Amino acid sequence: MNHEYSEVERDRLAKLNKLRTAGIDPYPARTRFGTLRVTAAEAARRLVAWQAALPEQTPDERAAALHAGEPTICALMGRIVAKRIMGKAGFVSVEDDSGRLQVYARIGPDSIDAASFELFKDLDLGDFIEAKGNLFITKTGEPTLRATDWSLLSKSISPLPIAKEEKQPDGSVKRYSAFSDPESRYRQRYADLAVNPEVREIFRTRARIIRTLREFFDSRGFLEVETPILQPIYGGAAARPFITHHNQLDQDLYLRISFELYLKRLLVGGFERVYEIGRDFRNEGVSFKHNPEFTQLEFYAAYMDVFSVMDLAEEMMQYVAREVLAASDGKTRFRGHEIDLVRPWQRITLRDAILEFTGIDYTQYPDRESLAAAILAHKLMPADVVQGKTRGKLIDGLLGDHVEKNLVQPTFIYDYPRDISPLAKSKVGDPSTVERFEGFVGGMELCNAFSELNDPLDQEQRFLEEMRGEDEEAQPPDEDYLRAMRYGMPPNGGFGMGIDRLTMLFTNNDSIREVLLFPHLRKEE
Repeated sequence: MNHEYSEVERDRLAKLNKLRTAGIDPYPARTRFGTLRVTAAEAARRLVAWQAALPEQTPDERAAALHAGEPTICALMGRIVAKRIMGKAGFVSVEDDSGRLQVYARIGPDSIDAASFELFKDLDLGDFIEAKGNLFITKTGEPTLRATDWSLLSKSISPLPIAKEEKQPDGSVKRYSAFSDPESRYRQRYADLAVNPEVREIFRTRARIIRTLREFFDSRGFLEVETPILQPIYGGAAARPFITHHNQLDQDLYLRISFELYLKRLLVGGFERVYEIGRDFRNEGVSFKHNPEFTQLEFYAAYMDVFSVMDLAEEMMQYVAREVLAASDGKTRFRGHEIDLVRPWQRITLRDAILEFTGIDYTQYPDRESLAAAILAHKLMPADVVQGKTRGKLIDGLLGDHVEKNLVQPTFIYDYPRDISPLAKSKVGDPSTVERFEGFVGGMELCNAFSELNDPLDQEQRFLEEMRGEDEEAQPPDEDYLRAMRYGMPPNGGFGMGIDRLTMLFTNNDSIREVLLFPHLRKEE
């Protein structure tokens, strides 16, 4: 609370006090011209339409008409991002959520009086204003609002790190951001969004992804639901939870790590197709693709299995890609590759994928010890990493370390070890393998799915096996979930996908922090 004001900030505070002394509120409760408001983009479109409707005229007549402008009065509201004062006239560029438009003010009968212009000259970059007037075209062809009245809406005290813009010979604009350090951008996302419009576009894309996913599932008979974030027992994934305490109940609770067990309870209750898009919380490491809280999509559908879920997931990805990446017909660039999300995905068993990229056929090593020896012999993992891992964890490690990075084009890997998939149905004729797939794109895991286990006795046995193991991320047995299963659960397929990673893919960002508005960071010293 002991902010030390800079010289620039002190100058702006002096202007703020000057306004208050003059009886002007620098932070008014409401706008004056709200009913007249148009966005910058709407104003530009109106001018284009108005120009097109002008009658045939001589060049001089047309120039005069453009300068006189459109007769209808409107108002523009937004943040000042550029300013140019020339004697008794001045221009400011005002930016809103749709773009920018220039505002012109001068002392004169068709604009503002001298006292108002003195205040106009005192405006700073970052101030929010509203300006009322008519739209016209300057001699240089710039769409502009000629102000006949204006008001300050919010005085900016701290200057934003405004980017430098340079017009290129081809007419495009190159931006040199004054605020490009990632750590600073993530800590002050509000400033990042204010000065970097391309960052705002990332989050517009993210919103379109979520909206399109909802359209997809709603149109296919799925019901969107909400399940508890605070849970007495966590489950549905292999992860360490965050723990909190309910004071009134004097009870420890966990922030959910997955929606799975609650969504499948709903299948017992009679809903056949359910999905949820929401936050999960996992008390684990932070990396370019991991954040302690993240957004997840999960769906569960009665009478589906891993292969029909695979078909639906492929259909879903194609639908979302075409809707969100319409300009490229569902293709995106990520990590230097053009990735086609529309065409059918490659499908390969986990065994074949690991064999291709490591030379190890893990089915030839039926126990932990023999597989560990083979991995060490091939120098695929350090000895300290191999030590203590179950056979399933070793197989998963081979996938993560040696296969995943090679799966650039969309690929489904299926048939996984049972001991790392405690909620999946076993493969017929092979009890050590379960009906599970993971989807990979751009060298990273994107989604995960199962033929869900619906045998309560088998499920109870697997919970007990996990309890006897040494995996600190193993989920505890959930007796209420078992009770639900004992009432009868239809055969079903389930699916989970990280929205954050999907947004990384669609916006060509290699860090999850770029697609989270407020990523978790270490405490600032």
